[in-house]
Amino acid sequence: MFEVTQATEVYSTIEIAKGDVAAGEQAADFVVERTFRVGLQEQLYIEPQGAIAYPYRETGNGKRETGVTVVGSLQCPYYVHRALKRALALTDEQAVVIQAETGGGFGGKEEYPSIVAIHAALLACKAGWPVRLIYDRHEDLAATTKRHPGVISHRTAVKKDGTLLSQDIYIVLDGGAYCTLTPVVLSRAAIHAAGAYSCPNVRIRARAVATNTPPNGAFRGFGAPQSLFAAELMVEHVAERLGMSSVDLRRKWMLRVGDTTATGQNLTESVSAELVLDAALRAVAPNRLTAQPPIRHGRGLSLVFHGSGFTGSGERKLSGTVAVAGLANGTFQILTASTEIGQGTKTIFCQLAADALGVGLDKVVLAPQDTSLVPDSGPTVASRTAMIVGRLIQEAATELRDRAKREPLPLRVEKTYVQPDSIHWDEATYRGDAYPVYAWACTIADVDVDMTTGEVRVTDVVTAVDCGKALHPVMAEGQIEGGSLQAVGWATIEEIKMKDGGYQNDRLATYLIPTALDAPRIRTILVENPYSRGPFGAKGIGELPMDGPAPAIIAAIHDATGVWLDEVPATPEKVLAACTSR
Repeated sequence: MFEVTQATEVYSTIEIAKGDVAAGEQAADFVVERTFRVGLQEQLYIEPQGAIAYPYRETGNGKRETGVTVVGSLQCPYYVHRALKRALALTDEQAVVIQAETGGGFGGKEEYPSIVAIHAALLACKAGWPVRLIYDRHEDLAATTKRHPGVISHRTAVKKDGTLLSQDIYIVLDGGAYCTLTPVVLSRAAIHAAGAYSCPNVRIRARAVATNTPPNGAFRGFGAPQSLFAAELMVEHVAERLGMSSVDLRRKWMLRVGDTTATGQNLTESVSAELVLDAALRAVAPNRLTAQPPIRHGRGLSLVFHGSGFTGSGERKLSGTVAVAGLANGTFQILTASTEIGQGTKTIFCQLAADALGVGLDKVVLAPQDTSLVPDSGPTVASRTAMIVGRLIQEAATELRDRAKREPLPLRVEKTYVQPDSIHWDEATYRGDAYPVYAWACTIADVDVDMTTGEVRVTDVVTAVDCGKALHPVMAEGQIEGGSLQAVGWATIEEIKMKDGGYQNDRLATYLIPTALDAPRIRTILVENPYSRGPFGAKGIGELPMDGPAPAIIAAIHDATGVWLDEVPATPEKVLAACTSR
């Protein structure tokens, strides 16, 4: 079974209900229906999957004891640690996992490194010698997990004046041959499916199915880019049916303070839909260059939100822990399992600790991400590192500073996440506070479409992002630019072709991603609307930039050509076919 819509084996199902959809449709003047398709995408981190396994563990006195040590390119040391313990029947102390320098993960190095680590460890234990296991790029492309493809259908009921009455949404995601993180991806897809809009009546039915294809897993945004792609294009279709501006319709529908989401979460603070929309609109020129045939210009817009941190009670179950130690020599050490994968973790953690301690940056160091040294801070995923772990580091450093005034060094302070009493989530019904807070973004994309070849070139991307507080503005902008470019690739050229359940283009020669020559001009506007429980008001933004560009680009293609694709990637073949069949 290769086709997601025909698959019968189900990994996970979710249903979210708010109000009465049937009553909403009955009161409507229009019911607009569309179906959207989203494709696979490869993470394509800098170095392939790889690990070195040693059939022993080092002790503090230089001796080697029973156990296994794995050094690898990975995002989540304690994920690999748990996998090694289970596979090889090791104790906490006998399994040691150390993160090597990692050139990006994007979700692809979340759970998959456990497979590489176990294989390397088994070989090392059998041989009695260290074993290095590194995939070449072809092996990596052929075997590792990708972004979930899927089909998303919408029925949206509205009044003639644009009043939104109901949304009926059905999501099917393709998990591939093994479950991996598919239920987690489906969860976030479902929760974000209604978009950044207030609607009294919502029904979201979501399921993830098994097919005879390679398994799919986490990829930046994990589910939200797929469902928000459909949600944003649905706004465009409804606006077209009503004969009104999609900007005006978004302004009419958007969530504001005091509104409730599809899960019934009451938004009480740091709600920034209007702030980012206005900021993005101010940043773009109202007039565009006149196109010369066969090139046509187009512009599109999207408005999205993304939950920061783990869903519902996830952070409470994780109970992430950090420590800050004051050493006898007057320096301070941060102990956390959160990893640096290019997003700036090392820098912002040291900033936060130094500020709280009242010392210079040169006095603060980050301990190696080594499970024999650092506590389990939770995985480096879900836009949680700065907001959740950063706040714990800030609190630990503050307490250490206060204690150091009356106690001599060395000192060590640990902090563990405690879920606020104000957060309530029912896992069974998917009702309540899905996330502590949401980050918001508005993206405006300009495209050139060659009507002879069907080629789409994204020329300009403006994105306004509410990050709560930019702890390091340059790094925050870098995060947004990188995520935006990944989204441009997913929307236009990153197509994985399948045959008999396998990938046809599983080499860099045939799987295309945007190069520096393909990259559009990307302008980032940081909007700061602080969140009370984030460090200095910061919210997570690592995944948010992946959500907005794709629907904005498809809307821009429609603006240029007059045709709707309703799917990504918008390859030249698809664009030409759509224009020809118009």
